[in-house]
Amino acid sequence: MRVARLASTEPTCCRWKNQYRGMDLPCVKWMKVLSQENAVLKRLLAEAELEKAALRELVEGNF
Repeated sequence: MRVARLASTEPTCCRWKNQYRGMDLPCVKWMKVLSQENAVLKRLLAEAELEKAALRELVEGNF
């Protein structure tokens, strides 16, 4: 019943339960903040890698 209401699958709910069981609310909020920061950093790294690859191609003359 809960799974259908959340529109997620049973394995996803089990994974969430295992991941967040025993954590208090401030810890869960902190994990959410860290997750968001991690997403930003991953995006910045991907952009930097693209710029680096583009500059490498420009220097090699493969444009």
